[in-house]
Amino acid sequence: MRRVVVIDYDGGNLASAAQTARHVAEQRGMDAEIIISGDPETVMAADHIILPGQGAFAHCAAGLKGGLREALIEATERGTPFLGICVGMQLMAEWGLEHGRTPGLGWIKGSIAKMDSALEAGLRLPHMGWNVLEFEPGAHRLTEGLTIGDHGYFVHSYALTDWDPLDVVASAAYGGAVPAIVARGNRCGTQFHVEKSQKTGLTIMANFLSWTP
Repeated sequence: MRRVVVIDYDGGNLASAAQTARHVAEQRGMDAEIIISGDPETVMAADHIILPGQGAFAHCAAGLKGGLREALIEATERGTPFLGICVGMQLMAEWGLEHGRTPGLGWIKGSIAKMDSALEAGLRLPHMGWNVLEFEPGAHRLTEGLTIGDHGYFVHSYALTDWDPLDVVASAAYGGAVPAIVARGNRCGTQFHVEKSQKTGLTIMANFLSWTP
């Protein structure tokens, strides 16, 4: 049985992410157990790891304590597939600039900064609602089954800046390009809420749960 751990670190949105994973596993006939846990040993024993998150970068980063951050790093260094959602994806970056400068996990290049380009374009923050995903079909297994024109549901005022193009699988337009899906090796993340993105989100979750690096 595949053990999928949704990390409980006071990051919010845990139940919704876990329910989406359970729904997809049942729908696709996967033999999977979905667990919500903040126990480092449970994270280390996971076959797949999901890190949801909503709110401020600094607050979510502070929640990775008591050996949880170290367990997450070690497990993914061993090759365990990782999916970060919203702030969970942002924590993959080097730094967060919300409420001060806070170190991230450093798995992808760049910092999480306020979307000033959106404000300069006369757009409102937070970037909230459906937005089209722009990606190259077939470029990454996470987007398998998606088609050009599919949408994700976004809720955020901060986004990845100074990124490495090799880390960006998909983007969305909101006062400029906004990284929407990032990936490096077995670690990937979505800026939009997979659990709120209906068919698009279910497809991405299914791709993740069936992923064996």
